[in-house]
Amino acid sequence: MKLVVVESPSKSKTLKKYLGGDYEILASYGHVRDLEPKTGAVDPANHFAMKYQLIERNEKHVSAICKAAKKADEILLATDPDREGEAISWHLAEILNERKLLKPGKLKRIVFYEITESAVKDAVAHPRDVSMDLVNAQQARRALDYLVGFNLSPLLWKKISPGLSAGRVQSPALRLIVEREEEIEKFKPREYWTLHLDTHKDKISFTARLTHFEGEKLNQFSIETEARQAEVLKLLQAREARVMQVEKKRKARHAPPPFTTSTMQQAAVRQLGMTTDRVMRTAQQLYEGIDIGSGTVGLITYMRTDSVNLANEAVAEIREFIRKKFDKDYLPSQPLHYRAKTKNAQEAHEAIRPTSAMRTPESLKNHLSHDQMRLYELIWKRAVASQMASAQFDTVAADLMVEQGVFRATGQTLAFAGFLAVYHDDEEDEEEAKLPPLKEGETLPVDKLYGEQHFTQPPPRYTEASLVKALEEYGIGRPSTYASIISTLQDREYAILDKKRFVPTPMGRMVNGFLTLHFNHYVDYDFTAKLEDKLDDVSNGKREWTRLLNEFWKEFDGNLAAKQDVERGIPLDEKCPKCNSVLNLQASKRGMFIGCSAYPKCDYTRPLHGNEDGPAVLGKYPATGEDVLLMNAAMDGMCRSGPRQRTRKRPNPGALRSPRTSHQKQSRWKRL
Repeated sequence: MKLVVVESPSKSKTLKKYLGGDYEILASYGHVRDLEPKTGAVDPANHFAMKYQLIERNEKHVSAICKAAKKADEILLATDPDREGEAISWHLAEILNERKLLKPGKLKRIVFYEITESAVKDAVAHPRDVSMDLVNAQQARRALDYLVGFNLSPLLWKKISPGLSAGRVQSPALRLIVEREEEIEKFKPREYWTLHLDTHKDKISFTARLTHFEGEKLNQFSIETEARQAEVLKLLQAREARVMQVEKKRKARHAPPPFTTSTMQQAAVRQLGMTTDRVMRTAQQLYEGIDIGSGTVGLITYMRTDSVNLANEAVAEIREFIRKKFDKDYLPSQPLHYRAKTKNAQEAHEAIRPTSAMRTPESLKNHLSHDQMRLYELIWKRAVASQMASAQFDTVAADLMVEQGVFRATGQTLAFAGFLAVYHDDEEDEEEAKLPPLKEGETLPVDKLYGEQHFTQPPPRYTEASLVKALEEYGIGRPSTYASIISTLQDREYAILDKKRFVPTPMGRMVNGFLTLHFNHYVDYDFTAKLEDKLDDVSNGKREWTRLLNEFWKEFDGNLAAKQDVERGIPLDEKCPKCNSVLNLQASKRGMFIGCSAYPKCDYTRPLHGNEDGPAVLGKYPATGEDVLLMNAAMDGMCRSGPRQRTRKRPNPGALRSPRTSHQKQSRWKRL
């Protein structure tokens, strides 16, 4: 008998069908060991020795694996093909070894990136040893998270409020959200005007925009006031416009690459309205296998990847599908290849794709749930489109002269659909406008001349999709951790989603203010990205993991010691009315308040949500310039059912935060 250990029980049926009765398949149900939840689990003085313990909820699964291992002739560890999966295999091997259940050559590691018969059987035929480079990269990441959490969080409890926590990657992500909010608050709108011409030809109406006036090219702020636009319009009064120039071009839009984890999350959030957490859970189901009538089949390849490559066999099958379903012009003469934009793309061998392009979404509609169907269709369309010809557009630009002004009209028509016949993204799609045939020198009637008032807009708050994009651009975390980062910020109530956009809570702003004031280096975007690169070097065997930890700890421990005596709270740009000392933003069990930094010599305090003159002013509303007032914000005693005293449980700051680990979400308290 051969024992195969996977992470999820939902894979078992599929693997059993492929491997037959000689194999027993058991699940670890995710991670089996984690660091002890107490100080000293990582010992910097002893080469960063790590003390692990069994995860209580998985003890029964470990016992079942050990029992089966006693009888097995061979043990195949088939956990997921990434650093986390490699670490789970190593922990299982360590447990089996400690219990003296291993003989030389009995344990092997197998990896497959899609749950299909050929991929599984090929993996079984080509086992390998556990990769210690990948294991050490995961251990280094885990140790870093522990060292930051168990050492920085207690300082937050002491200096701000009990129950708070800081994370190595969550804190820079929070900083992104807070800094965007501060940009919005500081933003001052600026007025500007655009001038337009409505005209027509052959019953086709179109609009042109003023681009030049009296020989000078206009920029965004050339016309800033209503009076100026009225003055310009007065000088442009005429009955006819003359066509000065017509430019015609053929424009190509190339097919996008197949999905990576990041681009799949962004597209699913944007186009399907799903959360990143829901996207990853649904993708996991599609990867592990769905019963499609003829049996359970893995429908997509592994969904934690930053590669845009496809296997040659997959490309050949996709091209064959295109050849059968479309005219020959839709299939490029040679396969299309893409280059990853993410540095050190190495978490998986392939992009996310259907395990078979011939398995169309339409053929699966009776076997998939609503979310599964929508996500599978998105992945299938993107993968097929990635091997299709470019879309072709005919573009026209015409310059029309009216007195001393030149107006430009542009139009675009789709000449050849190409990949757009299968996949299009609303964010990328350009509006199609059609211009009538125009000839240089001809005249057109001036139907209307008018101006439009505009105000510059502040940068938008982050959505889940745009936050994922920003995290990837800054190199914060890795694509497989984005969903966990976002859910952690919400679970800790550092940020909330308002109309699908992230808004930092007052407590989130306070935590970010404390970290940027006293530990700016560790929430710095470049520092976080470089640390991720160093972790990638560990996984590639280019860097020794304990040396990396030692470099980090030596500096971090020194900074931590130096900050033990800093004042409570965050200094404000405001003086105490009683003693003229600096006022601090502080937190208590009853909520946040403003107090004098000279306490106990000076006892001045006031609630954050009010002062002698009314509510606290947070900034200016961009559109009108009015004051933004903080009305009873972040009061810990308000919940959905009304006033109640809330007890915040002190979290385990070093707890394992794997995207594959399920956890009970904390109840969300309504902020008024």
